[in-house]
Amino acid sequence: MPLTDIEPLRDDLPFGIRIGGVTRALLEDPANRKQMDELFIEHGMIVFEDVEQSDEMQLAISSCFGPLKDHPVKAVSRVDGDGMPGVISIHSEPGRGVVEVDGRQVSHWLPWHFDHCYNDELNRAGVLRSVKRTEEGGITGFMDGMALYNAFPVDLVDRIEGKEIVYTLSTQYDQLEFGKPAQYRVIEPKPSSPVFKEQAAAMARAIHPAVWTRPTGEKVLHVSHYMACGILGQEDAEGDALLEEICQTQNRLSDRCSYQHKWREGDMAIWDNLRMLHCVSGCDPQDRRLMYRTTIKGDYGHGRWDTVRADGKALEQA
Repeated sequence: MPLTDIEPLRDDLPFGIRIGGVTRALLEDPANRKQMDELFIEHGMIVFEDVEQSDEMQLAISSCFGPLKDHPVKAVSRVDGDGMPGVISIHSEPGRGVVEVDGRQVSHWLPWHFDHCYNDELNRAGVLRSVKRTEEGGITGFMDGMALYNAFPVDLVDRIEGKEIVYTLSTQYDQLEFGKPAQYRVIEPKPSSPVFKEQAAAMARAIHPAVWTRPTGEKVLHVSHYMACGILGQEDAEGDALLEEICQTQNRLSDRCSYQHKWREGDMAIWDNLRMLHCVSGCDPQDRRLMYRTTIKGDYGHGRWDTVRADGKALEQA
């Protein structure tokens, strides 16, 4: 049986589709799997609606887009189970990791970013489902880098194209350097284990292009606010001002280039990590929120390690 329930995410968006009624039986058909992968390449993200909410179904959907990749950070929580490499749990516990954003206190808030920016290799995609949802907040935003490139002021694109951004594994809210909301204050730091701190300090910084070109010819503006620490070769006041202008322009254009997903029972979503940015609105600090994410292996070949570690030491001395 072919896939028939396919619609745009929104009529005014140049990216994203919805597919309804996918079952494990449908996923056994190679033609359906091939069609889903082709749709994903074309549209950049898919929201699956009314699908079975189980680890097995999440793995079945994920397998249509490539093999799983284990998460590069050892301290990130894994979901136990055989044959489940790359399945992580993303959870928000009451009163932990709280920031004030534009006058509202929230936990598990995240700015626009792409996954694994702190690594030399990106992942192709992530598949996400909500295990425990919140009534208010907890919205995941997705922004298309192709639409963003086309919407950006031409003079600003000219200034950032050809530049490379330096990233480091820094997850704490007070370490956010670029693209902060107008009103931003850290209330309670995020939990961080000694294992995480040790790995973060020992890792080299990673370098990724601000703009890259897909094999099909489209250009993608791909700058993560989260974990960015500067423009390569221009980590000075002038370079920082340019990177801040890029990030704030992304914020201003997000209404035109993004989709905000409010999670419902039966939803799963996949997004192209080489093309899309994503963010999280945050939720009430007293609420619990739990997401499961699979990580799909695949890279675009443009990232590399810096010669400097996150702690400032030369990589050769590590």
